[in-house]
Amino acid sequence: IKVAEIGADGRRSQIFLALSTAAEFRDHLSTFSDFYASLGPPNPENVPEDGKLKSEMMIKDNRRYYLDLKENSRGRFLRVSQTITRGGPRSQIAIPAQGMIEFRDALTDLLEEFGTDDGGFKGELPEGRHMRVENKNFYFDIGQNNRGIYMRISEVKTNFRTAITVPEKSWARFRDIFADYCEKMKDGGEKVSVGGSDNGPGTK
Repeated sequence: IKVAEIGADGRRSQIFLALSTAAEFRDHLSTFSDFYASLGPPNPENVPEDGKLKSEMMIKDNRRYYLDLKENSRGRFLRVSQTITRGGPRSQIAIPAQGMIEFRDALTDLLEEFGTDDGGFKGELPEGRHMRVENKNFYFDIGQNNRGIYMRISEVKTNFRTAITVPEKSWARFRDIFADYCEKMKDGGEKVSVGGSDNGPGTK
């Protein structure tokens, strides 16, 4: 399930939930709603320093989800953050506290229609990998949806992020193409080196 939040400026934030994770999230929403109902009116003089009133965490394969019921000058809300790997890019959405029940009910309707079985690959997905090149960070993350397993390759640098998704059935072909280019560049480099030595200083 993809959950997207679109701000007034058109900026889009989204998280992805496997069906089994969505079911766990639905149950947490009930708990958070009950806790929120017991809080009473906001008290600006009695707010935790970090604004957090209650927190939980969910783990699914190589993804972690952080649920934080928070309070600030604009009110109370549930922040849901998703991370793929430690130190990797984080995406998050915010649900107004008074809308948690409505959100839970909408999630329940989807789960009743589609079930809570993720299907597909039952083993543990590989951990994500990270590589830094100059001022760019590249993240390789393995995920799964109703179309199968895929790899998302993200390029991240200051104020910029782009990503491509490669289906598992294409990995071997991608590998072969990369290997072919590596060999060609290696051969080309050796030819330049040999050519340079033939015509370099001291050559007669």
